[in-house]
Amino acid sequence: MRQVTARTADGQPMTVSVRDGNADKPTVLFIHGWTCRRAYWEPQIEALPGEYPVLAPDLPGHGDTPAPDRADWTIEGLAEDVCQLVAEHAEADVILVGHSMGGAVALEAAARLDQQARGVILADTFVIDYGGLDADTQEQIHKSFRDDFSEAIAALVENTSTEITPDTLKERLRTEMAQADPAWALPLWKSLLAWSPAAAFERMQCPVHAINGKLIPESSRERWSAHMTETVMPDSGHFLQMEAPQVFNGHLLDALRRFG
Repeated sequence: MRQVTARTADGQPMTVSVRDGNADKPTVLFIHGWTCRRAYWEPQIEALPGEYPVLAPDLPGHGDTPAPDRADWTIEGLAEDVCQLVAEHAEADVILVGHSMGGAVALEAAARLDQQARGVILADTFVIDYGGLDADTQEQIHKSFRDDFSEAIAALVENTSTEITPDTLKERLRTEMAQADPAWALPLWKSLLAWSPAAAFERMQCPVHAINGKLIPESSRERWSAHMTETVMPDSGHFLQMEAPQVFNGHLLDALRRFG
């Protein structure tokens, strides 16, 4: 892997890990979650056959990418950044792999990429019941992060863990996610809580497969299962690609083979 500086949709720098591959293979584009970073995909990138080209950005404000001066921080805006990355650095088709918020960004990007998107693989994205949170629920969740960002991050990590989540992983997540600047993280979180995938699903032209842990609410399945296939890792929590990478990687490679 090599590190390059790409450009966001508004021309700001974005740090990206890049691996070259075969021209006849789709580029696999890994998108991390809210307040996370591209390094969380390292076990998957290492397991991916070398013929697949890889792009793994730190989204604006995350990891090694500085936060641009934006009036609006939205899921749709991050999707535009991803589309700009594809335009500059993907040779042909792409398969988008998104964890949590990264899955929402992947769906919005796929809707904009039309036939260039060969497939979307979601990692526990629908642990939030998108489209099912009323305004009061959104405000209640968001307020806890406004009141004490670090404490709310710690609670988020704990509440999305299971018996198999290593303590070392929980400590890493609590520390690294709390490093995010609330100046951009809070408005982006607000956008995510209000987001619905309905419009993206209507526009998309590619298949979607979800790899989920045990925490996905049944209301999410009832609302959106018609738009995707699903594999469940019944012991895993929200950060399943880091908790049980070998199991997750097997499901990821199965989905990649189906898509391209």
